[in-house]
Amino acid sequence: MCICINCRHIYKCQTYQFIEIQHGSKESRQSNFIPVQTVIVVNINKQFDDLSLDWDLKECASFIEKPGNWLKKI
Repeated sequence: MCICINCRHIYKCQTYQFIEIQHGSKESRQSNFIPVQTVIVVNINKQFDDLSLDWDLKECASFIEKPGNWLKKI
């Protein structure tokens, strides 16, 4: 699971926006926060001839915990 959902910077972070785009999100927002020392993990899932990629942010030196912050935009 992406740690972004519990981060204070979720809605202004360029890395989170990049991950959303990789997941197929067409929503665009102004992302003016550039996090440092990020680690993105890409899991490759194969089922028969179908490949899918799952993108997750696992580490980020800019992470500031704010549980439930992602719920405010729903």
